[in-house]
Amino acid sequence: KWMPRRPMQRVKVDHPFELLKRTLAFVFKKYALRCFVVLICIVVATLASVQGTMFTKTLIDSYITPLIGISDPDFTPLLNAIIKVACFYGVGILASFVQQRVMMLISQGTLNDLRIVLFNKMEELPIVYFDTHSHGEIMSVYTNDIDALRQLVSQSIPSLFQGVLQVIVVFTNMLVLSPIMTAISSVMILIIVLVSGKISSLSGKFYASQQRDVAKLDGYVEEMINGQKVIKTFTREKKTLEDFRVINDQLCSSAYNAAHFSNIIGPINQQLGNVSYVVCALVGGYLAINGINGFTLGSLASYLTLNRNFMNPINQMTSQINSVLLGLAGASRVFMVLDEKKEVDDGYVTLVNTKEVNGKIIECEERTGMWAWKYPHHNGTLEYVPLKGDVVFDDVDFFYDDKHQVLYDVDLYATPGQKIAFVGSTGAGKTTITNLINRFYDIQDGKIRYDGININKIKKADLRSSLGIVLQDTHLFTATVKDNIRYGKLDATDEEIYAAARLANADEFIRHLPQGYDTMLEGDGQNLSQGQRQLIAIARAAIANPPVLILDEATSSIDTHTEKLVQESMDKLMNGRTTFVIAHRLSTVANADCIMVLEKGHIIERGSHEELLAKKGRYYELYTGKKANQETVAA
Repeated sequence: KWMPRRPMQRVKVDHPFELLKRTLAFVFKKYALRCFVVLICIVVATLASVQGTMFTKTLIDSYITPLIGISDPDFTPLLNAIIKVACFYGVGILASFVQQRVMMLISQGTLNDLRIVLFNKMEELPIVYFDTHSHGEIMSVYTNDIDALRQLVSQSIPSLFQGVLQVIVVFTNMLVLSPIMTAISSVMILIIVLVSGKISSLSGKFYASQQRDVAKLDGYVEEMINGQKVIKTFTREKKTLEDFRVINDQLCSSAYNAAHFSNIIGPINQQLGNVSYVVCALVGGYLAINGINGFTLGSLASYLTLNRNFMNPINQMTSQINSVLLGLAGASRVFMVLDEKKEVDDGYVTLVNTKEVNGKIIECEERTGMWAWKYPHHNGTLEYVPLKGDVVFDDVDFFYDDKHQVLYDVDLYATPGQKIAFVGSTGAGKTTITNLINRFYDIQDGKIRYDGININKIKKADLRSSLGIVLQDTHLFTATVKDNIRYGKLDATDEEIYAAARLANADEFIRHLPQGYDTMLEGDGQNLSQGQRQLIAIARAAIANPPVLILDEATSSIDTHTEKLVQESMDKLMNGRTTFVIAHRLSTVANADCIMVLEKGHIIERGSHEELLAKKGRYYELYTGKKANQETVAA
């Protein structure tokens, strides 16, 4: 099939404040009370710190200055005052400790919830999403983007809130101490804000590019790791390295530019803060010496400390800009996945267990092995349609997108127990037909009926649970052999597993594995041969015991000797079931009830093996390798 790759699209709401608002809403949804505790702790820590600084004025003017020149000074009042200051700072330290502990719980809990939401969303996405996005790109969301979001939630947002609060409190106290000095400081503050805003806007663009380039690099590395055998077979190591360097250099460039602009904010603001400190020291010294507006030496000491404390949160906030921008870029990609459209399922016909009582089909809870479609009609009546596996295509057209039509006016029917084979050149549409039966994709025109019911009316989960499928590319999970077979029927007993393995002729080689059926498979079953992995997949389909089987090149990876052993078992498995077989090895479909030859999305021939050979058309060419007689084909 043809399926174009497309890059991840930007989230619809990508304004920084909207992203921040959405991130906070996700956090507050479950941890509102804990967030309130964190806010209280930040307020307490900030007030305690500023109150300690403000007390410096009282400490100097009321306790230290009066002791100057006294021959026998009494330090007891001074000691009591210092203890009070120490208490202020002690309360601030305790509040900061509680804040860090609670914030750790909030951040880890939020990320845990976010990963669950992401994974649930991924399970709800249609197959087309995974066909059009590389696995590495998707994994980058779970790793790089989630980690960037962790930094935003656990450090950047609390630091920003604390910085803003500290700026407000400190600025208010500065204004109380000296409006003149505060006016001077405000000029420097305005310059710092303008410079930071300009640089941050440039840095934000490069951080977004950095996250996209990281995802692109992850996707390329994942693809090259999976294709190492092909790379080494064709000695393309040099070409692969060159391509990697291009992608890696692109990431390096965007990361450098992002870090370059974000890292210069701190030094620039720090130097501007030093200038502000010096100017305030000069002006404040003049005001204190001359006692203008009651400005004292204690006022100067407190103000200069406040001025430094005022610049510290600004520098702290600007230093967090890179983490904020990186986190927002990660949040944009995370929410982009969450905003993807779910797989649409408007079906209302369900698959239920049934039993026959007095010649009437009755729904039941227990598993009887007898299934039926529970079909509620619009007039209020309820019908139970026995599950048989009757599949009909009626004038089906299908497009992967608006420009690339894959199937044209496909008509076919498969009655229960029939074996239908699809043959044809690569890209003819064979696999597409089986994907439409599963409703991995929806058709644009025509109808597909299953037991006389339009499959659009059947809930997708129920539809797919009635189908068994064995693909050419077998996927085994990190689990035991027994668990991989049981995947076809989660409540299967060990005896059912052994019976399915025997049916697929997999029992013998499984028992020769180190731990037999309890052997752990890892890395997609890399410790097994391709043929052995295929046999386990066939056993998985056998244990599901579905009425309809789809075999997509199911024996392509099995050697000729094993194929003969499997074919007999497959014939038993297919007995009484509707079976769709896709095969390039035409010897495996010679006994099919009907063989359909596809070419460029059209069914050009159909009939039994003997009938198609007698026609000496396209099937004759594929089977014999000989050019068909053109006059015979025309006839």
